[in-house]
Amino acid sequence: MSDSQQPPESVYNHLSKEESKVQKATKDSMKTMGPANVEMPSPDKFLKKHSKEPKLPEGETCTCTVRKPPVPKRTDIPPMEIHTKKDFSQTTVAVPVKPTPASVDSRKGDKQLLEQSGLVPKYVLKQDYGEVPAYLQKRREEETKTQEEYERFIAEQKEQEAKKRLSEEERQSILKGLKKRWDHFHREYQCLPLIIDTFSKKAHKKRLEEAMSQLEKDISYFETYTIIYKPKD
Repeated sequence: MSDSQQPPESVYNHLSKEESKVQKATKDSMKTMGPANVEMPSPDKFLKKHSKEPKLPEGETCTCTVRKPPVPKRTDIPPMEIHTKKDFSQTTVAVPVKPTPASVDSRKGDKQLLEQSGLVPKYVLKQDYGEVPAYLQKRREEETKTQEEYERFIAEQKEQEAKKRLSEEERQSILKGLKKRWDHFHREYQCLPLIIDTFSKKAHKKRLEEAMSQLEKDISYFETYTIIYKPKD
């Protein structure tokens, strides 16, 4: 192992000397900080007076033909007998402005307008204060009209559904007819044969029993209650 030391490995070792000088100069130029080096202005180009004011293009001049009226001379007589309706004595009088009423509601001086604070009774001073609003009156009239129509309808329904009381003669006549009809079905029931083996005989017997049962209920009802009502014809 030799004692000689080798230079550190670098990419610049593989470049020629001229290329390395150019690259180094370019690299050194990038190391500056601050603004770039610019050429200093010449001392002859200093800022002059009125140099930044707008100027007319060369060859053009101002063409102002209208002139103001001349100042009156000291010997000129002013125009007389010119009257006006304006009263200068009244217009020059300063009218004091009244302060807007306000209320202070805290010890720190916080205040608000008195009219909006609710302390001024402005609503009770209205002409229609305490009166029922028009829309409520209209609603009340509509409710009253609806209630009257409903009551009229109910009364008509009651009249249509009203019942008439049976008199004692009518009750006895109906009761007599029910008993007579029950006797008729009872005789037919007793005339049935002892042996009922066909479907028609069984159905006839069932009809007679149902009719007699219903007649017995009706007879019991008319005998129990002496006051009976019936619907009007």
